[in-house]
Amino acid sequence: LPISGSKGTGEGWYNNPAAPVDSVESLELTVKEALKGTDFKKRLSILGSTGSIGTQTLDIVDVCPDNFEVDALSAGTNVQLMAEQVMKYNPKVASLSTPEAAKELKELLVKEGCSNMPDIVHGEEGILEAATISSADTVVTGIVGAAGLQPTIEAIKLKKDIALANKETLISGGPVINPLVAEHGINMLPADSEHSAIFQCLQGVPPGALRRIILTASGGAFRDFSKEDLFKMCEEDPRAVQAKATTHPNWDMGAKITLDSATMMNKGLEVIEAHYLFGASYEDIDIVVHPQSIVHSMIETQDTSCLAQLGWADMRLPLVYSVSWPHRLRMPYKPLDLAELSTLTFKKPDREKYPCIDLAYAAGNAGGTMTAVLNAANEEANERFRADIGLGYLDIPKLIEGAMEAHKEDLKTTDVSLDDILSCDIWARQHVRDAANKIKEGETLMV
Repeated sequence: LPISGSKGTGEGWYNNPAAPVDSVESLELTVKEALKGTDFKKRLSILGSTGSIGTQTLDIVDVCPDNFEVDALSAGTNVQLMAEQVMKYNPKVASLSTPEAAKELKELLVKEGCSNMPDIVHGEEGILEAATISSADTVVTGIVGAAGLQPTIEAIKLKKDIALANKETLISGGPVINPLVAEHGINMLPADSEHSAIFQCLQGVPPGALRRIILTASGGAFRDFSKEDLFKMCEEDPRAVQAKATTHPNWDMGAKITLDSATMMNKGLEVIEAHYLFGASYEDIDIVVHPQSIVHSMIETQDTSCLAQLGWADMRLPLVYSVSWPHRLRMPYKPLDLAELSTLTFKKPDREKYPCIDLAYAAGNAGGTMTAVLNAANEEANERFRADIGLGYLDIPKLIEGAMEAHKEDLKTTDVSLDDILSCDIWARQHVRDAANKIKEGETLMV
């Protein structure tokens, strides 16, 4: 069989991609499942049910009740919304993050006259119970951060498919997760727009035919600023920069991902995720700025044809495909109208303006535990910037680079375990906290 990649040698490519692509077995499976038709029933466990991913997944359940049933829900402390979801979807398990929230949920359900009381659990054990419920065949991982790693691992071990919305699963945990996916033969199905676009474009593409992946980026809050203007604004009006960095021009997202978009670290993280999902080498994953956010990503095949997936900026579209793959369910969404759009534009990102992109590529090429350090350092720097402790916008990449440099002596690239990843996560966060405090006290950060 031919070998994917621009060189055709397989150099730098990951042999066991997490998504069902680029192999004879995945192609046969796709055709087999597609021929079954849309008269299917999937039982879902939704981790993060009260967040954006969870509520939009439940919107899909509402539209397609014949195709989906909810067996488990887990959330943080939004007791009121969880109670409403339990009353509506009748899950067998409902998990909240604290015992107090779990107690309040039970009291509220009793008050509401719940006739089919779920098993109400809490904490890490509660999330695990929701993720591993025996009746569910697909787990939607909508929880944020490293907390999503262990539940995903346990679900994979029980041969449950994963609708992947938790970035840390592969960015931090790729060295552990990918071998588990191969061992247990499950399907890792991307639920975010860019990776879903790539996955959709790869449907029907034979093994070895993928040449290159092209991730599109909105460009974030500073896409229309020159590098010089942005750096000048950082120096002269850091407050205005902070306000601008936490406002996204296209998508309605949480504060963390909005800032990641402004620094373009979100795209760097997506490069790493694409490597583990689809196997592409970092050399064969490119980024292009596309301000309209209509082309969600593209692939290039060996004959240099480019395939793209287009749609409105609506997170429900990738979510639908992640829980219904390889089927195409009829949905009541607004069809795309290219004439209405009139113009689609693309340009290269300025790597000097967005140093986080190169940091992500460097972490990916280093491999092993370095991507866990990158991810944790970015999360902590992002949080510190938003906490308004005196960090500048340009301090974010400096803090991340400092953690990566400090980790080089302890970098582990073989036999990486979950404990290695989690310990690196904890270490990197502390390293950034310490460095951020030095900046706060007026010291100049040296990398």
